[in-house]
Amino acid sequence: MDLRISSSTAPLTGAGLARRATAAPEASGQEVGFSTALKGALQSVSAAQDRASGLQQEVQMENPSVSLEETMIAIQKAQVGFQATLHVRNRMVQAYTDIMNMQV
Repeated sequence: MDLRISSSTAPLTGAGLARRATAAPEASGQEVGFSTALKGALQSVSAAQDRASGLQQEVQMENPSVSLEETMIAIQKAQVGFQATLHVRNRMVQAYTDIMNMQV
């Protein structure tokens, strides 16, 4: 068994680390911040809830092209997304409270 460590996996220090850290946002062409990621996640959860609601209405109107199984799965996905959103919100509020209670 031949193990080789390439120079790209070697630990970076000093200027090499700074170059790699600044090169990542430039390579993507767009900087993604926390607020952008949070906004995207909230929009995704909202879309899942809207889809589940629409499917639920179609099942109630007895639309033959919409299955009950598909509707139940969409509802569960929306619930899981909403619960995850609540957990993130609770963690953010707790972090904010912890920071505000820190002594200067």
